[in-house]
Amino acid sequence: MHSPPQRGVRKRVAQLVTMVTVLVLSLTPSLPASATSLDDVFAKLLVKQVKGTNVKKHLDAFQAIATANGGNRAAGSPGYKASRDYVAGKLRKAGYKVTLQPINYVESWSENSAPVLAQTAPNAKTYAANEDFYTFPPSPSGEVTAQVQAVDVTLPPTPAPSSTSGCEVADFAGFVPGRIALIQRGTCAFVQKIQNAAAAGAVGVIVFNEGQPGRTEAYSVDLGEWRAGIPMLFADFAVGNELASTPGATVHLKVDANLRLGTEDNVIAESRFGDPNEVVMVGAHLDSVPEGPGINDNGSGSAAILETALQMSLYPVRYKTRFAFWAAEELGLLGSDQYVEKLTPADRDRIRLYLNFDMVASPNHAYKLYDGDDSDAVGSPAGPPGSDAIEKRLAKFFSGRGLATVGTDFDGRSDYGPFIAAGIPAGGIFTGAEGIKTAEEAALFGGTAGVAYDPCYHAACDTISNLNLTALDVDADAIADSTARYAFNLRSIPDRAAAVAARSAAPPAYTRDDAHAAR
Repeated sequence: MHSPPQRGVRKRVAQLVTMVTVLVLSLTPSLPASATSLDDVFAKLLVKQVKGTNVKKHLDAFQAIATANGGNRAAGSPGYKASRDYVAGKLRKAGYKVTLQPINYVESWSENSAPVLAQTAPNAKTYAANEDFYTFPPSPSGEVTAQVQAVDVTLPPTPAPSSTSGCEVADFAGFVPGRIALIQRGTCAFVQKIQNAAAAGAVGVIVFNEGQPGRTEAYSVDLGEWRAGIPMLFADFAVGNELASTPGATVHLKVDANLRLGTEDNVIAESRFGDPNEVVMVGAHLDSVPEGPGINDNGSGSAAILETALQMSLYPVRYKTRFAFWAAEELGLLGSDQYVEKLTPADRDRIRLYLNFDMVASPNHAYKLYDGDDSDAVGSPAGPPGSDAIEKRLAKFFSGRGLATVGTDFDGRSDYGPFIAAGIPAGGIFTGAEGIKTAEEAALFGGTAGVAYDPCYHAACDTISNLNLTALDVDADAIADSTARYAFNLRSIPDRAAAVAARSAAPPAYTRDDAHAAR
């Protein structure tokens, strides 16, 4: 808790800032048109205040934390808790209302015995565990005998685009509660399919491979998800095809496993000023992978939004500004997903937009902006209405610096996913991960074509030496600019009523069925 003298100083400074704001407003008629908007005034001020050297100091602190705690800052580790405390302490001292929000993750999972999948009617057939099918870690234990019901499967399989089986709630319109859902692999995340099945009353789930070349066999993949609360299996195409083609097929399904959950904390910091019914949200994941300290992924995004928050803490923002430092992103977007899941509909609709910053200093960087309008008409769809405006706002900043940008898909690999699924406009910056830089990008941004944007992605070498400091400085300025502008001006973002309508028709949160595994 701050001492009374500190609070008094902060109150006087805040009053002074408010007086300056009133003065700026009173003078705007005499100012040039380019400097008459309050968002423009404060955006330019914040960009000057947010310095790359100070962002780098936070990254030095994250490196020191990792070094002192086994070399990483992964969820569930002492390094994560020390990172959490560092961020929360800085934000509290700056005057933010800070909340540590507990979220769950899988601490450990193991099987006591091999899973069971056997057809009991109309034929008797036992399938081979860990050959014809696998348990989906971290499936809860469960044993059930029930009729199988295929959900919007495509048989025979078709060439890409592949099956959308189970991706939409509407796919389960005729599903009979108490049955086992048989779902085909395809265009959305496994987790999305399983959660939809559980919501429809399924007592178990069998996901089977598509049947396309290279996607016929069963394999073991860790979902990082357990919240459906029902046993989950992944089967090869032959098993799924047989069950889907057998009228009235009934199976005995069993998973015998030990599932232990751990608890970690999101750090949520909210401005003291601003309309609480209109929220601007800015986020970055705070955790690393266990293999390394995660200084680029994603110390860079966390450090940049932290410095932005600290420098604007006394700004008399028009709209409540909320900074989120997510836990357990590397385990499947668990921090952001559970945050959005716990929001009431009213609280969800108060969030006017979400800005995501995940990896903003890749050593072989490109300036990539999330493709809010799907202007390339390739890959993932556009974000909810307003996402296009966010992309344009960020692009305008870079073009003002004489810098090029390229688009990057909302491919489900970062914390914007749950917000998009809730119909909340989203956008942000990404400088590249394990993908390979093209010759065209090298011409635009420098660096080396044919090499990964971040050769140390998810590796022990993602240290303080694994940064492009120029990209870090530029991106920190872009983050400051967009945050300040939206904190004062939301005219380009649809209102809450539009957000509600958008949410009902929102695209899937994730556009690849193995998006979690890819992170």
